[in-house]
Amino acid sequence: MRFQIDTHGIARSLRRIVNRAPAAPRAHLESRSPGRRLRVLLRGGEQGSALVEIALVMPALLAVITAICAFAVAFNNQLTLTQAVGAGAQYLQTVRSNPAAADPCAAAIGAIENAAPNFKPSSISLTLSINGTPETGASCTGGATALANAQGFPVTVSATYPCVLSIMPAGYGTKFIGSCQLSASVTEYEY
Repeated sequence: MRFQIDTHGIARSLRRIVNRAPAAPRAHLESRSPGRRLRVLLRGGEQGSALVEIALVMPALLAVITAICAFAVAFNNQLTLTQAVGAGAQYLQTVRSNPAAADPCAAAIGAIENAAPNFKPSSISLTLSINGTPETGASCTGGATALANAQGFPVTVSATYPCVLSIMPAGYGTKFIGSCQLSASVTEYEY
C-alpha cells in the first residue's frame, strides 16, 4: 500500500476503492407497539428520560401554578372588599350629620358597590353597627335616627362576600374546589 502526502500534510491512500452497489436495506416488516417503542427509548441510554420526567412533573407543576393564581384572585378580592368597606364607612361618616340620609344602610351598601364594581352586588352582605346596635341588611330605616343620636360614637361597617377557590375544575379527575367567605370590617370615629 502506498501513501501520498498532500499539501496539507494529510496522508491519503492510493488504493483504489471498488465501486459496488450498496446493499439494499432490509425492509422492517414488523410494526412496533407503543409499549415496545417506549421500552426501546428507555433502554437506549438517556434518550427518552427527559420526556418521561416532563410527563411525570408537568401535572403537579400546573396544579401548583393554578393554585397560586386562584389564591391571588382571592387575595385581590379580599383587598378590594377591605377598600370598599372603608369607602362605605367613610361615606357613612360624612352623611352622619345630614338629615337627608334616611337610610344609612342603603347609603353604605351603595358606596361599597361603587367602590367594588367587579363584585356581584346581591352577594355582598352588610352589617352596620351604630353605637353598639347592629343593623343587618341592605336597608335599615330606623338607622337614620340611631346614626344621628350616636354623635361622637364610632360606627362599624362590616361586609362579607363569598369566594370560590377553583384549583382543578370538574372533568379533570379529582375535584379540588373550596369555598370561602371573605370578610372586612372598618370602624370610623367621629372627630
